[in-house]
Amino acid sequence: MKKGAWLTFVKIVVGTLAIWLLYVWFIDEGAPPVAREVVTVREQVPATANAAPGGGGFRAAARRAMPSVVNVYTLKQVPRGLPWGDPGWRLFGGAEPAPRPATSLGSGVVVSDDGYLLTNNHVVEGADEIAVVFSSGEATEARVVGTDPETDLAVLKVEAQGLAPIVFADAGSVDVGDAVLAIGNPFGVGQTVTQGIISATGRNRLGINIFENFIQTDAAINPGNSGGALVDATGALVGINTAIYSESGGSQGIGFAIPVTLARQVLEQIVTTGQVQRGWLGVEARDLPPELGKGVGIASVMRGGPAEAGGVRPGDIVLAIAGRAVTDSVSLMTTVASTAPGSTVEIRLRRGERELALQVQVGKRPPLRRQ
Repeated sequence: MKKGAWLTFVKIVVGTLAIWLLYVWFIDEGAPPVAREVVTVREQVPATANAAPGGGGFRAAARRAMPSVVNVYTLKQVPRGLPWGDPGWRLFGGAEPAPRPATSLGSGVVVSDDGYLLTNNHVVEGADEIAVVFSSGEATEARVVGTDPETDLAVLKVEAQGLAPIVFADAGSVDVGDAVLAIGNPFGVGQTVTQGIISATGRNRLGINIFENFIQTDAAINPGNSGGALVDATGALVGINTAIYSESGGSQGIGFAIPVTLARQVLEQIVTTGQVQRGWLGVEARDLPPELGKGVGIASVMRGGPAEAGGVRPGDIVLAIAGRAVTDSVSLMTTVASTAPGSTVEIRLRRGERELALQVQVGKRPPLRRQ
């Protein structure tokens, strides 16, 4: 499908949906280039972070944030299966079936005046064409600036004027019990706002991403909400909606959002360098049973990796890195990942009855390999 035809198709879909909604409401009452820029985002004034909603409930917060949230439509060519599932089809001169077009939808958040958007990597992964539709109904093409599969984030760029970038919340203002709104495009019905609270912070070990530090919320999040905004009672961005826990496929009150601090770090690295670089030691770590005390056990060390070069051995128990205590394998991986590749850090560890301090040069984390 040609780009012009694809964009026209998206506009027709949006227009048809709008006509259908008007009918229901008013008539049928009974019925990867490398960027060399610096992205500038809008930041919330900390004093207003937990301001109570006004007399109109969350109306003001929703109106402030909704223009910043877009619908994301993708088109990709999916290979068809061979006739009858028989690989011998080719041996008899059978032509390779033409790929079929497949569309999917999600959400995104405008984060700067010059057209940068945040969304989930899984929303745009493998897409041949991407279109975004603003709350006004206007549609435009978007390109991928960069992706980070390990946090499931992606940065898009659109060429458009008069954008309404969202305000970033003060990270220190986010806490359990805060009222939040989830804004996105669930099931493709159009922009939708749901309300709930922050149920927990710092959720990890969920098996969703490599690096996890999720905000948990009971605001309804459904398929199509991925990449949309989780905002506080003032309309400031606190997270990017990413996943749900559900046995039915729909919202059951357990949704997860990537916190704004992590999203901003990924955004700035991708915009300035085109990729996300993380530190790496080349070790396999294991949590210790309580009776062995504090620290993280090293189960194995990669041959030729940074840890081996620095003197780390299997069986060592890491106590701290760069002066920061290591309490479990997640904190070890997070601390190392946040260290700039090429820098040298002190690793304090226990080896048998001795405590050692090693100077180790951190390497660059290899890219994630997809199965």
